[in-house]
This record gives sequence, structure tokens and C-alpha cells, in this order.
Amino acid sequence: MFDQKGRDPVLGPQIGVPVTPAASVRIPPESGELRYQRCGACDTANFAPTEMCRGCSSRALQWATSAGRGSVYSWTVVRRPEARPFGGAYAVAIVDLDEGYRMLTNLVEVEPAEIHSGMRVRVDLRPTGEERVLPFFTPDRG
Repeated sequence: MFDQKGRDPVLGPQIGVPVTPAASVRIPPESGELRYQRCGACDTANFAPTEMCRGCSSRALQWATSAGRGSVYSWTVVRRPEARPFGGAYAVAIVDLDEGYRMLTNLVEVEPAEIHSGMRVRVDLRPTGEERVLPFFTPDRG
């Protein structure tokens, strides 16, 4: 069914849909853990968090702690002016975590020329304020 302007309300933006705790990607600063969901019905790793499993649509999702290690699937380098407040180039990557899910993140402590597909990386949880920690990834050199 379409609205008066010919738009499909199901496919459009869902304004006012509440964000539930299961859909939150927030990492509590005190936890020091990278967490994801695992389906109790089909064992699919689920990230970013959702209410239903991407593999089987079950609601039997349970939180699990990631070891925080994986490999670079794809990446790009964003180049910006060196002047403040920009701070120069940074690397954005899709990382395949060993637990079986992918994550969009930033690579840090690595020169852009060193980055390659399959490069082993590990999580580096960094505080970005009093109540927020973000997962960055660094080369796994050991």
C-alpha cells in the first residue's frame, strides 16, 4: 500500500521506531570487551546487534564476547587536509572477525602503504569521552 505521494511506507525511513537495548552498539567504558550476538537457534554470529537473527529470524540471540581478532577484508584511505581540525589521512576498513561477523571500523597505528587484504588485526578499544568507547583496530604483530 502506498501513501498519497506514492511512497511505500514500509521501505521508507522508519521515524519514531524505538531503539531497544538489543539494537545498541554502545560499549560500556568499564567493560573492556567487544561484544556481538550469537543465535541460539542456528549459531549465526550477528553484528551489528538486532532484535532477530539475520540467519534464521529467531529471537534467541545471546550476547558473546569477541576475542577481538580478525583480518582486513577491504579498506580505503580517506585523505583530508593536514590543517586543524582535520588531522590528515585515516584508514577505514571492513574487518572479518574470527567469530564470523564483519565490522566497519578504523585502522590505527599503521601506515596506509602497509595495509593489505588478509592483514591480521586486533581490537583496540579507545575512550572517546566519559561514556563512550569505540573499537579501532591495529595490526596484530604477535
